[in-house]
Amino acid sequence: MRPAVITVAITGSVPRKSDNPALPVTPSEQIESTHEAFEAGATLVHIHVRNPDETPSSDPDLFQAVQDGITRHCPGMIIQFSTGGRGRDASARGSALPLRPDMASLSTGSVNFPTIVYENSADLVNTLASSMKTYDVAPEIEIFDLSHLHGAKRLIEKEQMSQRPHVQFVLGVKNAMPAEEHLLDILLSEKQRILPEATWTAAGIGRFQTSVMDWALARNADAVRTGLEDNIRITHDRLATSNAELVSLACERLAAHDRRPATPIEARQILGLRQSA
Repeated sequence: MRPAVITVAITGSVPRKSDNPALPVTPSEQIESTHEAFEAGATLVHIHVRNPDETPSSDPDLFQAVQDGITRHCPGMIIQFSTGGRGRDASARGSALPLRPDMASLSTGSVNFPTIVYENSADLVNTLASSMKTYDVAPEIEIFDLSHLHGAKRLIEKEQMSQRPHVQFVLGVKNAMPAEEHLLDILLSEKQRILPEATWTAAGIGRFQTSVMDWALARNADAVRTGLEDNIRITHDRLATSNAELVSLACERLAAHDRRPATPIEARQILGLRQSA
């Protein structure tokens, strides 16, 4: 059975914990939730951090605390910091990159979100990409629109990142790319044309999480994504009890496609990352 990386997005910047008591917010909660997800089969964790009032934070000390705990309790797990912009000042979005996580998210263009414009100016994208290169942090390119693939290609042409980035197609965000299977085919075809060496995955938001996972696996994706950042429900009337529960469901989808969860060593090999110390 071919391995696939399971990414768990543990917290996100919305909703607040009051919307789902299972959502981990403090560093200790995030470390514990990640450890449970790691034990269930996840080998890559996508991290946002929160201030004490639960608002999104760029505080490097919070990122450091979560990173240290995950490194200690989840040997070899790939640690990916978010550089996303919801609730954070643009100048601070890369402030934790000097901590040298394995990966960081990088959006290469702006897009409409449900209530805001998610702004990613060319200058900001270049700054974040340059910082990732300086600190040897591998980017995960967040694709909310077809043009964002071409934004990634421009970064490669300027030698600001590797010719083999990891690409994530995000489907189902209101006002952005709908979660429709034929759109994934269009995006994937363009990726193959202009970024043929890139590994890839797809994230389905909300009720589309499982469907998008199945579409990706049917097309031999290198990874899948799950977690409470994207989806807080198991069914329409039942909230997820933990990130680990969502990871267990992802493992079931992998098995249905004759795939299995990658080990930490395999996950790093698949994504072309350095092995952990």
